[in-house]
Amino acid sequence: MKIETIAIHAGNQIDAATGAAIQPITLSTTFQRGEDGGYPGGYMYTRIANPNRTSLENVLSKLEDGVDASVFSSGNAAGGAVFQALDPGSHVIAPTDMYHGLRNLLNVVYKNILEITYVDMSDLHAVKKAITNKTKLIWLETPSNPLLKISDIEAIVKIAKEHQVKVCCDSTFATPVFQNPLKLGADLVMHSTTKYLGGHSDALGGAIITKEKDDFWKKIRNIQELSGAVLSPFDCYLTVRGIKTLPYRMRGHQENAQKLTAFLESHAEVEKVFYPGFGGMLSFLVKGGKDKAHKVANSTKIFTQATSLGGVESLIEHRASIEGPDTKTPRNLLRVSVGLENIEDLIEDIDLAIRTSDGL
Repeated sequence: MKIETIAIHAGNQIDAATGAAIQPITLSTTFQRGEDGGYPGGYMYTRIANPNRTSLENVLSKLEDGVDASVFSSGNAAGGAVFQALDPGSHVIAPTDMYHGLRNLLNVVYKNILEITYVDMSDLHAVKKAITNKTKLIWLETPSNPLLKISDIEAIVKIAKEHQVKVCCDSTFATPVFQNPLKLGADLVMHSTTKYLGGHSDALGGAIITKEKDDFWKKIRNIQELSGAVLSPFDCYLTVRGIKTLPYRMRGHQENAQKLTAFLESHAEVEKVFYPGFGGMLSFLVKGGKDKAHKVANSTKIFTQATSLGGVESLIEHRASIEGPDTKTPRNLLRVSVGLENIEDLIEDIDLAIRTSDGL
């Protein structure tokens, strides 16, 4: 099946009892045992498994061409499960430009458990040089957040395999519509399902999808089950519903982002635009520094100044101010999640915000 068909059908089970065409939400936390003490329905306790979670994991696995998936209560919980599955003292190589929440997770929660080295993933020599005999994982994020850098997944996988190192790729910005890391050799792919997969800014979640059910994957599954950081049935339902329109939404996000990029690249008050050519995320540098960037973000009417991304509504944010004093993000950078509004309205809104911030 092609991606549009997978998105609509792989996360849905027709209800056997009623014939409901859309799978109902199973809110029960516990399930009846059989006379022999077993579980004839296949479910025991919703922390361990739930019908709605099973459906979401199935569609995610199919979309990424994986063999299994685990969903969690957030993207950070999903990434954290991968880090927890590593033995203490393991060395992890991560990107210099990456989502600050996951970087903080590594730097704060795992600082005394794992060894972390940050490298520019676009520099393959730097990746090779960073590998030690303790390296167990290369964590990729491509496109990266917020500079939209692209990593060569295949080339990095080749380096990793030479040293028996696993590769996990955060593909949140790309989604399965534009990028499939498992097909490029990665062992695992991670998504913040909060973003484009859910698509409506109303359901927090994260996911890890695997290429094979090896011992490392069994550890991740055990962490999901035992730690209990699982997605609720209702949020699973919302995410499955969002995925049904993912391929079509992403085309709209991309078309709008490409047109907005072209406008910003020609704008006299824009210093530089970061956009990889696909997807709905872009960042740009405003001439005039931090204060000017803040004024632009404060002056938009259609774009909402807010964190997160991937919803149908357009968002704009001054990234450095949320990432903290140690951020390497330029102080005049604005990150934009381009929504599905009319592109002429979005362009006019950005243009007026820039002009207003200049007092024109």
